[in-house]
Amino acid sequence: MNKSYVYFMTNKNNTVIYVGVTSDLLKRVYQHKTKAYKGFTSKYNCDKLIYFEEFDDINQAIEREKQIKAGNRKRKEELINSINPDWNDLSDGWLFYFD
Repeated sequence: MNKSYVYFMTNKNNTVIYVGVTSDLLKRVYQHKTKAYKGFTSKYNCDKLIYFEEFDDINQAIEREKQIKAGNRKRKEELINSINPDWNDLSDGWLFYFD
């Protein structure tokens, strides 16, 4: 069964919070870190994974993403602080290898 994820990326100063959804968190984080696509995260240098939730169904992840995006920054910060109060890069030490 494939997992799906809602995740937050930020920049080195933690001034921007990007909320996304993916079915391949490892690959998607790598794409953000290498600026593989030109867009919001590459423009604002969002290359630090600071929060994620795992789901068994992509539809649940999409619904959760919409719920989070509808909230304000304070609510997003509360989610981050609940599991990552120092806003560390949760992908530190990850090995990025793809076939």
